[in-house]
Amino acid sequence: MHPRRVAARTARHLRVDNALRAGTKEGILAGEHYFSADPAVAHERHEVVFEALDQEFRLTSASGVFSWSRLDPGTAVLLKEAPAPDPRTEGALLDLGCGYGPIATVLATAAPRATVYAIDVNQRALELVRENAAALGLAERIVAALPDEVPDGVGFTQIWSNPPIRIGKPELHALLLRWLPRLAPDGTAWLVVAKNLGGDSLQRWLAEQGFAAERHASHKGFRVLRVQKPLS
Repeated sequence: MHPRRVAARTARHLRVDNALRAGTKEGILAGEHYFSADPAVAHERHEVVFEALDQEFRLTSASGVFSWSRLDPGTAVLLKEAPAPDPRTEGALLDLGCGYGPIATVLATAAPRATVYAIDVNQRALELVRENAAALGLAERIVAALPDEVPDGVGFTQIWSNPPIRIGKPELHALLLRWLPRLAPDGTAWLVVAKNLGGDSLQRWLAEQGFAAERHASHKGFRVLRVQKPLS
C-alpha cells in the first residue's frame, strides 16, 4: 500500500479511537463521518419520524451524524423494550453517544422533573440536539455537551446507550468504565447491543467487572441489558 494511503488510514483510525475514548458513538465504515468533531461532509438535513411513549416524535437530523436518515434499529429496540423513566424521576439522566437526540428527547419527555445530559464529540450532532430540544419545548432540560463538559460531580439516575460495539473491545470497555461508575447507587443503565456483535459477551464482561448485568429483553437480534453498580 502506498505510504500516503497508510498514513491516511492510520490518521482516520486514530481519530476514531481518540473520539471514542472521549465517550461517544463512532463511525467504522469508510464513508461515515459522524466520529468527527466537526464533520466535513455536506450538511444535508433530513426529518426522522418515530413513535415512543404513545406519541410521534419528529426530529431534524443531518448527514455527518450517526444513523442520520432513520431511527437506528438498535435505538428503536432500546426505546421499545426498556421501561421509560417514571414521570416522577428526578436528578440527571445520560444519553451516551446522543447523535441528533432521539433518546434524549424521549427521556426528557418521559421525565419532566429530570435533566438529561446528551453527550457526543460530534458538534453537528450537539447542534441538532439543541435544535430538536427547542422545537419540542425541552431546551431547559436537555444539556447537549461534549464529554469533558459534564461536571465531575454529576451522578446519573439512569444511563441509556446504544454503544459502539464495532470499534473493538478495548475502546468499548474504556468507554463503559468511564461512565457506568457514575450511576447513582440505585441507578440503572440500559444498553442495547446486537447479539451477533457480542451482546452476550458484553453482558459477561460487565458481570466480571462487578456490575449487576442481566438480559432484560431480546428483540430483532438485539439484546437489551439492564446494568447496575458493582455489587457490594
